Amino acid sequence: MKDSFSSSTPELLAPCGSLEAFFAAVEAGADAVYLGLKEFSARARAKNFTMKQLNLMLAYAHNRSVRIYVTLNTLVKEEELSTLIDVLGDLSKMRIDGVIVQDLAIAHLIRMFFPEIPLHASTQMTIHNQLGVSFLETLGFERVVLARELQLTDIKAISMASKAEIEVFIHGALCFCISGQCHFSSLLGGHSGNRGRCAQPCRRLYTQKGKAGYFFSPNDLSSLDLVPEITQAGISSLKIEGRMKSADYVYKVVSAYRAVLDADPQHYPQALQQGKELLKESFGRTPTKGFLHSAAPVDIANPWMRGGTGRFCGDITMKQQGNIRFTTKVALHIGDRLRLQPKSDQAGQAWTIRELFNNKKRVPFIEAGATVTVACPFEAHLGDIVYKVGSADAFGMSDEAALRRLTAEGPVKTPLDLMISAEKTFDDHWSLKVHVFIQGIHLDYQFELGPLEPARHAALEQVLASRFSETGDTPFSLRSLKAPDFPALFIPPALLKQVRRSLYEKVGQEYQKTSLADLARRRQEAHTYCTHFRASHRLREELLIKVDATQDVRWAISQGADAVIVPLHRANIHELNRFVHKHASGDKPVIWQIPFILYDHDLPRLRDAITFLMTAGHRHFELTNPSHFMFFESTEGIILSAGSRLFTLNSMAYALWQDHGIQRITGYLEDDMANWSNLLGKIPVTIPIYAPIDVMTTKIKIKDAASGVPLTSDRGEQYHLKGRDGLTTITAETPFSLLGYLQQLRAKGAVSWLIDLSEATPEERETIMRAYRTNRQLPGTTVFNFERGLL
Repeated sequence: MKDSFSSSTPELLAPCGSLEAFFAAVEAGADAVYLGLKEFSARARAKNFTMKQLNLMLAYAHNRSVRIYVTLNTLVKEEELSTLIDVLGDLSKMRIDGVIVQDLAIAHLIRMFFPEIPLHASTQMTIHNQLGVSFLETLGFERVVLARELQLTDIKAISMASKAEIEVFIHGALCFCISGQCHFSSLLGGHSGNRGRCAQPCRRLYTQKGKAGYFFSPNDLSSLDLVPEITQAGISSLKIEGRMKSADYVYKVVSAYRAVLDADPQHYPQALQQGKELLKESFGRTPTKGFLHSAAPVDIANPWMRGGTGRFCGDITMKQQGNIRFTTKVALHIGDRLRLQPKSDQAGQAWTIRELFNNKKRVPFIEAGATVTVACPFEAHLGDIVYKVGSADAFGMSDEAALRRLTAEGPVKTPLDLMISAEKTFDDHWSLKVHVFIQGIHLDYQFELGPLEPARHAALEQVLASRFSETGDTPFSLRSLKAPDFPALFIPPALLKQVRRSLYEKVGQEYQKTSLADLARRRQEAHTYCTHFRASHRLREELLIKVDATQDVRWAISQGADAVIVPLHRANIHELNRFVHKHASGDKPVIWQIPFILYDHDLPRLRDAITFLMTAGHRHFELTNPSHFMFFESTEGIILSAGSRLFTLNSMAYALWQDHGIQRITGYLEDDMANWSNLLGKIPVTIPIYAPIDVMTTKIKIKDAASGVPLTSDRGEQYHLKGRDGLTTITAETPFSLLGYLQQLRAKGAVSWLIDLSEATPEERETIMRAYRTNRQLPGTTVFNFERGLL
């Protein structure tokens, strides 16, 4: 626990989706960058990087004291574990500064086989309270990226109580859904946001009762004004979103926050104004401070505003022979980038201005407020909107130029530490003993120096540090050298140079042999562990039914349920006392599902409810967030299961859960038949065979939309809104169902089924249960990704 906060400046962390953006971030003053590889990146549509490029970037960054974090923040399928192990082995060899993860399978493998890799928890993990941070600390996480629904006061309290570093988003695009909990994109085509392939359905146009709006399209987070408060909140890292953004965006946003972070109090107003001017040129959406300054902000999403980025220029008032005319709200120059945004909800298209005309006169630039005519290469219509999305003086660098600069830097060097002493052997002969510490390996060497004369001064440690820091073209860099109580001896420079060369040559040979052999051994052990892992617990044939209210438990048992899942939302907590007196302990068990969102002020109520239930003899609980493990100091006599929101798509995630008392997992609703087939027989999976599809859960207020009336997309899909306990859930009209597929699943080894009737009417319940008993498909349902595959 932190007693007080340091006044030191927090790390400024920049997005890096291309080599060009990497150089933009470094040159603008970022302390660190985060980037994705070709695999396991939550921005799969960014350019991302090869291992060879990353190795060159590390050398360039480390030589400038800039850190690089790699995002492995997607959910991992069982068949991908082998590739994941090889990626982790490569990152271990490169000495990456940290990896940002969502799937705790990655954390499990790192902890067991690659512990030298620092672990950072992605915001996709939905960590939003102190218990969540505490649990991740027990797993070895050094840093946690908190959910974006927290106020600064909440963040400060969490940081005060945490040993792990706390990282927060301060700028860039927001997700309407709580990060990590969105099924929207996946439902529309298998392109899951949790697999890095979000198609952004939240940016589309929807209608309700004939009224159209961008109900789910949030504005961009911008907290430049809050930098002093953020700095005082004990936050270790300030994160800018934008791995899909241009290098110029990265350069301007990083420059803006760098100016404010570095400003002394006397010059803060000027730095703030400078930063605001830079942000205007970054061409983001309308800014909002999000939840940082308010528990219920009203400016995050405005349904009457399009979600596109850029600075509004004007509406097209004339189109003729490939030209368009509009009155511009911003100054324009030849070389600026414009985007044509149709009045329909189609994607806009961008182009570069080659000529500008004002009153038929060609001009190099035009002031705001003037009427301008430009050539437009796309089909335009009156009323379409023009945005400015780039400046003529934008930061730019080709991939070829970037690679040339990286290659010239040379490969990344391995830091080593030296401990040096001198020992008299006989007469006036001396030997130099060198202890080398490098990446967890300890090597010892001794060099004969012969007779030596006394030195004229005693500052030998400085002399040795200077000489041994000259590593030249060796693959090493000297991080530290200590020579305590070194005698005042004069070592001829030529002799010391010879010793230095011999030392680094020996270290190079032995380190490479030792480290590569050790890494190869650990990789093989990880592969073997994954291949042969089998859970210790097995499931029997059983049916679980989930209901929404405690009064429905009896009905579920009458339908043949072997256990009933009941969510511990506030309404059910109020009914617990009445329920436990009516529900005899000999009846079939109730599994109490803990809500996946519990802010710190909610925790006492949940603790009391869990304690009450345990005292009353209830022993079954379903966890839906990593923080929930901290409710149970001991799992003796307690039966824990993992809900689908704990993201278990592979056996390694289950291996970690098993270490913490989990006996069964509910299959992830987005998952597909191929992956379930790989899991069944290895781990105890309860297969969901009927459930509503919650496409998004949000804390953002949805303006101008009423509950009870469906929202309709431009493709005719319908979605329902439901508010509960401070959150709103957007549910698809079409539910998920694998009814009719039970024999196919049984053939793969499935024996445990879940039917979620929490949103079903009494009439729908009867229909669903009849379909289950006859294994009959239900019309008006979807198999989600079961057949087409989760991408």
